[in-house]
Amino acid sequence: MKLLTKALLAEFKKQGYCDGKDPKEVKIIAKFFNPSGIGTWYATEYDPKERMFFGFVSLFNDFCDELGYFSLDELESIKCPPFGLGIERDLHFGTHYLVEVLEGERP
Repeated sequence: MKLLTKALLAEFKKQGYCDGKDPKEVKIIAKFFNPSGIGTWYATEYDPKERMFFGFVSLFNDFCDELGYFSLDELESIKCPPFGLGIERDLHFGTHYLVEVLEGERP
């Protein structure tokens, strides 16, 4: 599966950088997930030069979940056991905002 499309790039560019914005106004542009287990990445920003996302990362759905940077190249290189599946993008994610995941929801 292609994790980043031209349409998503346009959405990231439209939103721009979110530093200082209210989380209620920050749209989650893409949700990536491990199809065979734990791990979810909610992307709100993307830097095409560095190929880096910024967003909310939930690896264990616990107190270690946090905002941070994550790499497109690393997401594309992950092969999830036991079947070696790659990270996928939620094609039916809909419209959600950063405040939702910060408050504990996991859409």
